[in-house]
Amino acid sequence: MLAALHPTKRTLVETAVVLLETMPVHEITSDLVLERSGISKGSLYHHFEDFPDLLEFAQVFLFSTYVDSTVTNINQILHISKSREDLVQGLKQVTRATQAPELTRMRNVHIQAISNSLRSERTRNILSQEQERITEAIGDLFRESQERGWGNPTLTPRAFSVFVQSYTIGRVIDDFASEKIDPEQWIRMVDLIFETLFFPASELSNENA
Repeated sequence: MLAALHPTKRTLVETAVVLLETMPVHEITSDLVLERSGISKGSLYHHFEDFPDLLEFAQVFLFSTYVDSTVTNINQILHISKSREDLVQGLKQVTRATQAPELTRMRNVHIQAISNSLRSERTRNILSQEQERITEAIGDLFRESQERGWGNPTLTPRAFSVFVQSYTIGRVIDDFASEKIDPEQWIRMVDLIFETLFFPASELSNENA
């Protein structure tokens, strides 16, 4: 996503991303970004319509980078797995990594990007392109698991992909709850869905082999 950008625009985005990782978005100002990046105000407004345009772009990029890292991990697990059991065990580790309470900020960034897209066509265009790319990437991994006889053949790769992304977003509900659920109970529920629905033990695979 950043590779094709002008170097100045890329620097601005990278600076905004670093700030988003440690600060609430409402505390990030144009002066702070310019100070940290060493870029002039004129250059900022040459590459972006306004400062919110930069922040919205950075939020989408940060979300995409996080998901791409997860997709890479799943891909590695899929290709080293010798059996359905190996795959399920590997995915359980991914679940623990992606559903951790420590990732509240990352989930918030995703929600903020979605919220921005509802009122900004420019954000909607950027997010929709990235969302489609990510959905296809996750769907391709499930399709490959089906070809190996491990993924539930009655489900479509796209349905799998959208569901996986939606339960991560849904974790935000508990992030803001006054009485939080036990993280292990949430992870156990996700594990059961993977074990019994997405990658069931031989019955469905054998019936459709």
